[in-house]
Amino acid sequence: MKKTVTLAALFLLLAGSLSVIGCGPKADQAGQSAPETGQAGEGAQSARDYISIVGSSTVYPFATVVAEQFGKTTEFKTPKIESTGSGGGFKLFSAGVGIEHPDITNASRRIKKSECEKCAENGVAEVVEIKIGYDGIVMANSKKTEPFKLSRKDIFLALAKEVPDPNGAEGKLVPNPYKTWKDVNPALPATRIEVLGPPPTSGTRDAFVELAMEAGAKKFAWLKALRKEDKKAFKEISHTLREDGAFIEAGENDNLIVQKLDANADALGIFGFSFLDQNTDKIQGAFVDDVQPAFGAIADGSYPLSRPLFFYVKKAHVGTIPGIAEYLAEFTAEKTWGDEGYLTEKGLIPMPKQEREQYAKAAQELISISCGEL
Repeated sequence: MKKTVTLAALFLLLAGSLSVIGCGPKADQAGQSAPETGQAGEGAQSARDYISIVGSSTVYPFATVVAEQFGKTTEFKTPKIESTGSGGGFKLFSAGVGIEHPDITNASRRIKKSECEKCAENGVAEVVEIKIGYDGIVMANSKKTEPFKLSRKDIFLALAKEVPDPNGAEGKLVPNPYKTWKDVNPALPATRIEVLGPPPTSGTRDAFVELAMEAGAKKFAWLKALRKEDKKAFKEISHTLREDGAFIEAGENDNLIVQKLDANADALGIFGFSFLDQNTDKIQGAFVDDVQPAFGAIADGSYPLSRPLFFYVKKAHVGTIPGIAEYLAEFTAEKTWGDEGYLTEKGLIPMPKQEREQYAKAAQELISISCGEL
């Protein structure tokens, strides 16, 4: 009888231990226990031993090259990068602090004040902004045909959902009637308007409507005046793209757009300069206001569709998730983003040296931004 009780007691003890294991914190993919809270606490390093990066499809190829170099030359694991678009990246980044949230988000535009405030609301109190260089937004087509020569007015008239009345009625908008590029401008080819571009979550889309569509809309005096009187109404007109098949949302995969342009010589695509630079055997950039997208034209600002590129870092994760400080050091080194850095080979337009020094300091000292400055 005594022996039976002892075995029963051992069984109960073992069952209790298994119950505790089953009810504990959820294990991550590496088999480590994650902290029960969302904070990047002491358990975070053992729970996730790699850097998690999300965000812009335009910055993605640059970040990937740096991540691969970082993984090869340091003791840290290669960061995991997901291309979600700038807007999608900010949404994930601002959701909170802790191992279940990304450490860094890439962006092809600056963070919005509302996104910065969302970070603060969710406990992401300190965010470090790093500008990495410049990029141009291109409209490109297959090299099997002639390059397009477009003005920003042409682009607006071809792609806006509503356009000024072609009959000249002042202040009147009509559903976009233009079917071919020649309808927009007699100097352009008589091919059907078909443009593959990014979705609303993309920073490339944000920059395109601001730099190309807004500038094109302002070529009409009454729309330019409307911008001063009612900026919201002006943005509604200039930022709303066609939904009748002339503009096609092609997702965040810019390489896929390149492939489609190679297959369809009549279509145009919208993406960052780096994708043009890496595919010059297949596609060519359209002239915009008589300037062709090129490294020098983007660097000196003469190409009208130029924009800065960024990434943002969660300061609370530095020192907790291994390798973040070292990754920042790799990205902001002259050998990486300098005039002769390896990212220039991928199409990144370097910042002037003074700007590089400013942001290298921000990365080293983890200088956070203020939402009030945005």
